[in-house]
Amino acid sequence: MKKIIGLILSILTISIDAQTKEDKIVLVIHGGAGTILKKNMTLEKEKAYRDALTVSLTKGYEVIQRGGESENAVIEAIKVMEDSPLFNAGKGAVFTHEGKNELDASLMIGHTMQAGAVAGVTTIKNPILAANAVLHNSAHVMMIGKGAEEFAEKQGLEIVAPSYFKTEERWKSLQKVLEKDKEKTELDHDTKTQAYVPFNFVDEKFGTVGAVALDHQGHISAGTSTGGMTNKRFGRVGDSPIIGAGTYANKEVGVSSTGWGEYFIKAVAAYDVAALMNYKNLSSKQAGEEVIKKIGQLGGDGGMIVLDKNGQASFPFNTAGMYRGSITQSGKITIEIYQ
Repeated sequence: MKKIIGLILSILTISIDAQTKEDKIVLVIHGGAGTILKKNMTLEKEKAYRDALTVSLTKGYEVIQRGGESENAVIEAIKVMEDSPLFNAGKGAVFTHEGKNELDASLMIGHTMQAGAVAGVTTIKNPILAANAVLHNSAHVMMIGKGAEEFAEKQGLEIVAPSYFKTEERWKSLQKVLEKDKEKTELDHDTKTQAYVPFNFVDEKFGTVGAVALDHQGHISAGTSTGGMTNKRFGRVGDSPIIGAGTYANKEVGVSSTGWGEYFIKAVAAYDVAALMNYKNLSSKQAGEEVIKKIGQLGGDGGMIVLDKNGQASFPFNTAGMYRGSITQSGKITIEIYQ
């Protein structure tokens, strides 16, 4: 009897393992991390976020389902969020101190180590497409400002008036910050850590968006797009367009970050996940959690999405919530918002 029970348990274990491997995760996304509390969320707004994340996953999944490359799945998923006013990227970008929208994005293909990024652009409708154009059609990795916009226009990308990015909600957020900080200087020091707090940092959440995909060839790509930080000044650029900080992919893993960019830059956060896997033999989940722990110890907050070559995904973050989702090879969608 014991032998029979043991055999049954072995068969069940093998079946579960086979199912898990067969239905591995092929696409993960995030729509930002921060003080996202259920008590502050209306049913209508939560549904809007869940619907937008579902569309993003579906569009990216369609690319993979028809045998497309992971980079294109990432692009399609991010485009959906860039076109939505719900997220701090593209259409929903936050405002700088001067009342402008400055956008950043990056894209990296793991198996070729190709990468492209743009920063501080104001007229490119979908910055992730500009990052892709830099990756494929230039000898450079990063372009900024007017030069990046000129390049994007020559590549045939859609150029819009800066007013396209203006949304009433983001504009009100800026006015709220300016009203509080009328007479303050740009430097603000925490009495406990003496950490530099840039631009009177008061954002309640980070709306940066990102995606990591695994295609049928086993290739991983990662991308990130953002409008930056409300009330940012002096041409500030965060981690999102920086390869190794906001975005990183190799043959083993892909990462997209969201959070207080200065800390993710200092920690070289996205690359550090891959490094910990390589040098310390950590799993992708363990590596992601260790990096976010380090971010917290430095005084920063945020999160990341991590997807490895085996279809194992993790979503470490140290904030109250993070808009996040995944879709498996069979098309099963999971969406989470709160801690």
